[in-house]
Amino acid sequence: MRVDEVELDETFDWNGSVVRWSRFGHGPPVVLCHGTPWSSFVWRTTIEALSGDRSVYVWDMVGYGQSDKPDGDVSLEAQGELLSALVGHWGLDAPDVIAHDYGGTVCLRAHLLHGMAVSSLTLVDVVALRPWGSPFFRLVAEHPAVFTALPPNLHEALLREYISGASGPGLRPEVLNRLVAPWLGDGQAAFYRQIAQADEQFTAEAERRYVDINVPTLIVWGNADAWIPIDRARRLASLIPNSSIEIIDGAGHLVQEDRPTELNTIICSWLLSERS
Repeated sequence: MRVDEVELDETFDWNGSVVRWSRFGHGPPVVLCHGTPWSSFVWRTTIEALSGDRSVYVWDMVGYGQSDKPDGDVSLEAQGELLSALVGHWGLDAPDVIAHDYGGTVCLRAHLLHGMAVSSLTLVDVVALRPWGSPFFRLVAEHPAVFTALPPNLHEALLREYISGASGPGLRPEVLNRLVAPWLGDGQAAFYRQIAQADEQFTAEAERRYVDINVPTLIVWGNADAWIPIDRARRLASLIPNSSIEIIDGAGHLVQEDRPTELNTIICSWLLSERS
């Protein structure tokens, strides 16, 4: 059975909502954190690459993917608290953490503000520095009720166009369909809810603490990222002591889809070097 066919079959109760997660493989723990508007689906090839000799923990943030989509707090603040609680639930002392997009702020908040110990950080095209948020994000934040009330066909057309922009070379139709699916039907309101709750204050609270990071940190970026420019990688590296950078040619923001082999090779080599 391929990883992309495996459902997240474990659950964790978080403030009355069900958060879904799974573990693959055996060995030292590594935790994968997705961003927005993604889910654990984007990590499927990385799970395959790592699970031969690692215990790979994957989860969908509350309000995303296979987890519940409550009409409540799904902010970056809540997700950071949730990740810290999940790692405690899993009984992990200091896992390696790999994060993409919003997952960057989530794991950095969990580590710096909520005391979640980590062995290393791999930050892939992450939301971690101000300013962030596209004009589309700002428009939704100003008019969430209007977007939530869009006819389903218009919402789906907008969603497909938005998600397609995250790829440099373009997404395969079957992948685009999988990325869009969680946000259709009952997921429409959830899609606009998580954007409406996006706030730079959650990044700001962590940003001033980046100088305190004292674990090995690798920053990976696609040089064709149209969502978060590559200069953010260099700025982030200048703030995190002893961090290093890997640039992936031809990859857009959704580097897991654009250049999965290159990304997974970098991640596997990095984790191996950190344990040798």
